[in-house]
Amino acid sequence: MDIADQLREVELEIGSRRAEHQISPTLDRIAALAHVLGDPQHTFQVIHVTGTNGKTSTTRMIETLLRERGLRTGRFTSPHLVSMRERICVDGVPLSAERFIELYEEISPYVAMVDSQQPVPLSFFEILTGMMFAAFADAPVDVAVIEVGLGGRWDATNVADGAVAVITPIALDHMRWLGDTIEEIATEKAGIIKPGAIAVLAQQPLAAAEVLMERAVSVGATVAREGLEFGVLARELAVGGQQLVLKGIRGAYADIYLPLFGAHQASNAVCALAAVEAFAGVGETVPVGDGNATLTLGPGLSTATLDPDLVRSAFAKASSPGRLDILRRSPTVIADAAHNPAGMAVTVAALTESFTFDRVIGVVAVLEDKDVSGLLEELEPVLSEIVVTTNSSPRAMPAEELAELARELFDEDRVLVAARLDDAIELAVTRADEADAEDLSGGGPGGTAVLVTGAVVTAGDAQLLLAPNAAVRAVDDGADSAPPEPDMPARHSFTLGDLS
Repeated sequence: MDIADQLREVELEIGSRRAEHQISPTLDRIAALAHVLGDPQHTFQVIHVTGTNGKTSTTRMIETLLRERGLRTGRFTSPHLVSMRERICVDGVPLSAERFIELYEEISPYVAMVDSQQPVPLSFFEILTGMMFAAFADAPVDVAVIEVGLGGRWDATNVADGAVAVITPIALDHMRWLGDTIEEIATEKAGIIKPGAIAVLAQQPLAAAEVLMERAVSVGATVAREGLEFGVLARELAVGGQQLVLKGIRGAYADIYLPLFGAHQASNAVCALAAVEAFAGVGETVPVGDGNATLTLGPGLSTATLDPDLVRSAFAKASSPGRLDILRRSPTVIADAAHNPAGMAVTVAALTESFTFDRVIGVVAVLEDKDVSGLLEELEPVLSEIVVTTNSSPRAMPAEELAELARELFDEDRVLVAARLDDAIELAVTRADEADAEDLSGGGPGGTAVLVTGAVVTAGDAQLLLAPNAAVRAVDDGADSAPPEPDMPARHSFTLGDLS
């Protein structure tokens, strides 16, 4: 059996376990697995990231900044776009197929042992979390940037203690497991804030902010808040992204080029910067008094700013596949992983701000346990037509069922149906070409774009369909590359007021 077949077999074995969204709220299973593995999660420093939207982008930017500082890094994100191997990266590179297989085989006896001792077997996500802890300890990494799978308090990653806890914007999502209110969801996510840590908080709804602050106070954590201790001072649209001035916790950084679109990505960037500034002093030893004594710094005690050139270099390398990802041109096809109303709102805002398309045709495939009507409400004002379809997930909503929901918001003649995603994209591209050919307003070729969205799986499937070589290369090489430059020029620039 060749490596590709072995990898498929391992992925099928892992995938056959209880799905990552089907949580059984306890840390007992993952704690037991970590214990028999020697508690590898305690052998490296951790920056822990949760939130509702922006987690993966923020995690990737934090890791890039740390790697640019010369640290050996681990990065754990979920879900994956193309391959399970994407989830576990060392120095920005996904585990090789050989190492992924080897790691699974190494921990399998311990998995069987824990399964036999627990009332419920380890889940898909718990297995990958155990593999991640072992991989990072074996590397070994200096610091791991770990994104939660779901929530925080009971998430398998929470057996690790983050020196820095990052909370990206909280919104309503996964209500079946996390609660029906912002307060309940924030309570779950606040669980990653550990005693003595620094909590880096993105701008939050008031209800979420209150819960997060209460948690920080109760465990003696230091807090840095976007809009107060740090934030985006200025933002100007640029070809292929945006130019930023960022205020970190300990200094300002100008002339930052970020090759990602949207105000939300600027916010993610400054949260990543604040997290790395907060982490910068951990473990550093400095002289005190007359110089004959030293002090080992904990989180939050460092007063040094980061090297501005290092910060510029790191952000210029930032990438976030599946987030307003341009997959082809003529017509332009963009994939985005937005999968809840709040995420779709920022995607729509970034799309309309950053591009000057005359029309956008949507290709939408969603998971049936999401707020689909809320997601469609965000899309309706910007889509000239919507092609509803399905994706490769077993949780995908059938296309006809999605069409019924779409017709409640869109005029009947704006809703098209295709049973398969490849057929849906082909239909949308054909409609875009026809619209441009018939355009009498002077827009001409390039005036119509196609947006493929609705789920992370949808964005990943689109990447495999339209850019298969790039998708495979990104997994095999771990390339952090900037997205292609857009066909359409940026509309305008603006400056935000200074932060207090």
